[in-house]
Amino acid sequence: MKIELTHTQLVKQTALALGFDFCGIAKAEQLEDDARRLESWLSKGYHGGMSYMANHFDMRIDPRKLVDGAKSVITLLINYYPDSELQMGPFKIAKYAYGDDYHDAIRAKLRNFLQILSEQVGSINGRGFVDSAPVLERAWAVRSGAGWVGKNGNLIRKGSGSYFFIATLIIDLPLVPDNMYTSDYCGSCTRCIDACPTQAILPNKEIKADQCIAYYTIELKEAFNNTVPSWKDWIFGCDVCQDVCPWNRFSKPHNTESFNVKSPFLTFNQDDWQSMGIEIFGKTFKNSPLKRTGYLNLMRNIKHVST
Repeated sequence: MKIELTHTQLVKQTALALGFDFCGIAKAEQLEDDARRLESWLSKGYHGGMSYMANHFDMRIDPRKLVDGAKSVITLLINYYPDSELQMGPFKIAKYAYGDDYHDAIRAKLRNFLQILSEQVGSINGRGFVDSAPVLERAWAVRSGAGWVGKNGNLIRKGSGSYFFIATLIIDLPLVPDNMYTSDYCGSCTRCIDACPTQAILPNKEIKADQCIAYYTIELKEAFNNTVPSWKDWIFGCDVCQDVCPWNRFSKPHNTESFNVKSPFLTFNQDDWQSMGIEIFGKTFKNSPLKRTGYLNLMRNIKHVST
């Protein structure tokens, strides 16, 4: 037990040194309750065209299927809340896309994390994930004591809000687990439900992802048909349910340089966006999350909110 405590302290210290805002630990085991919830959600078709959500079900609910001999699941949070709201004329993008692609920045930190642990402890079998594999990040975040899952489906931390990226490290090193977060401070508040422009947030803490603006503007890879609802402003993602959440009044600006607002968002006017060609798109957004939606779909999104 003493060696496990020493290794746990090393993990927490390393997370802080690498710039993460939270580090929590859970025992690697099968997620029984979350497996049932995921199965129910999938059976209702709420994942829409995101067929990958139904793939590798056994891996999603059991980290030992992802990493042989896994003993611990480490949840890491990093703040991305900006110091000011981005003004882009008639268009809006989600705050997480203001800067460089967070996948690149966080993956580099995870590689460093595993390297440091290996140097200090010895050979470790582990993998780091950030939106890149069948991992139920929010479930593990709750189990590691990070916070609770709100009615809008986001992880919320009391006193900090929800503007955090979640990364997960699964390793074969036994560690001392943190206490699971068992409180829920949403109470009777329904601001996120009431404010959702497309009614994608259901009253029972279920998210109809295939009706979310983020789904339409990022995940959907085809032309909009006449069943797609109308909304204002948002051309990549959506922050409405987070912006109205009372807990986000406690959000503080991040201190990660790569998450700072990139110049195109400050200089482009409406004409620049609407007349942008594929070559300019490729050069301008090669390091941006916006590259994920692709040029044609970004133009589709701009047209949708402009008519």
